[in-house]
Amino acid sequence: MSAATLKVLVVGGGGREHALCWKIASSPLVKEVLCAPGNAGTSSVARSVDVAASDLDGLARLAKDERIDLVVIGPEEPLALGLADRLRTRGHLVFGPGQAGARLEASKVFAKEFLDRQRIPTGAWRRFERSGAAKSYLESQSGWPLVIKADGLCAGKGVFVVESAQEGCTVVDALMEEKKLGEAGSEIVIEEFLPGRELSVMALTDGATLCVLEPVMDYKQIHDGDRGPNTGGMGIVSPVSFVTQRLMRQIESRVLLPALHGLRIEGIEFRGLLYAGLMITEAGPRVLEFNCRFGDPETQAIVRRMHSDLVPYLLATAKGTLEAERPPEWDTRTCIGVVGAAQGYPASYEKGHMITGLAEAGAVPEAVVFHGGTKSDHHQVLTNGGRVLCATALGEDVNVARELAYAAFDHIQWSGKYARRDIGLPRVLRAGPNTELDEPAGAFGGGRVRGEHDS
Repeated sequence: MSAATLKVLVVGGGGREHALCWKIASSPLVKEVLCAPGNAGTSSVARSVDVAASDLDGLARLAKDERIDLVVIGPEEPLALGLADRLRTRGHLVFGPGQAGARLEASKVFAKEFLDRQRIPTGAWRRFERSGAAKSYLESQSGWPLVIKADGLCAGKGVFVVESAQEGCTVVDALMEEKKLGEAGSEIVIEEFLPGRELSVMALTDGATLCVLEPVMDYKQIHDGDRGPNTGGMGIVSPVSFVTQRLMRQIESRVLLPALHGLRIEGIEFRGLLYAGLMITEAGPRVLEFNCRFGDPETQAIVRRMHSDLVPYLLATAKGTLEAERPPEWDTRTCIGVVGAAQGYPASYEKGHMITGLAEAGAVPEAVVFHGGTKSDHHQVLTNGGRVLCATALGEDVNVARELAYAAFDHIQWSGKYARRDIGLPRVLRAGPNTELDEPAGAFGGGRVRGEHDS
């Protein structure tokens, strides 16, 4: 393609999609970016179109009517519904796996069975279709904590670490009897708790080649000190201090390449983003979960640190030509991202509160604010979701990046604003008697392009 000819459609309306639109719009190859449905932030870098991410018919019409050259699917729901399959049958280039590949995220049971089939290291687990059997199993256990996961999609809210049988039975009842997470909790997984360091590693893949991106450390729990219920993510740090070349080789050889090989031998064409949520244990990396799309808020760190143009990699992934691409280049500085949430998230929360201070936040050196749950209304920006925005900043070290990110974040105000105040600080790990501290700093220099059979 010649310069500035591409029309790109980004599907979704969260912080991940704002970050993708921001990065894609900077490409000299791109003429226009559309975002469906978008948010108050995407409108500054893309043309927002009022089509829901779950409206497969509407998105197919939009891609045809606008003569879209590349569709980038952000959220997990449209992937699980088969949007990529539908668009590909109509001749569109699509970044995102088909419905079969999306089952890696859409079903915890399928993912665990896939891990076992491919001998990819993960925690011991059991599946349950009846609450009584699940509670009997919990009452028979003596080793705590354990982890309970809803089988289906829960927007990051379907994982529960329980400390006792009583607590576990309460979670089981909420999921399977009270249907607090809908049909996603009709079947559950109970698995061992893995102590260690949590890490997110994402890789672009066209089904034959991997392009491993820089790893990111995500903060899943709502409160400081990694306390409280799980969320979709309350903050990010990249690069990550404990990630070494040796560890990345282990992750590639034990997790990513076996997963790629497994998808191929099981006849699943996967062209998109393979996300491995990992626990780095004393025995090496163990898979907590697979996702089938860019992480949120991990993507915000990726686009801030990626020097290279992202669009050629998205195109090559969609076309099946990723092997021809050179490894991307990365900013060696640290990126910190602080997520601002609505009071009450991840449970019930209010929407519609006016947001102020965005311009002042954007004026902070090396800071970029990505919108998540926001909307525009008569030239005002209002809250419209649980995770409202993510203030990111780059710095020469973690302390500088942290100072700038919080400086930007603190300019922004709305009623009920909440955030963790410990993003980037040393973390106390639940790692048994030999508790350690992590201090994010230093880069691993990732982004290698690897074939399935590379050593």
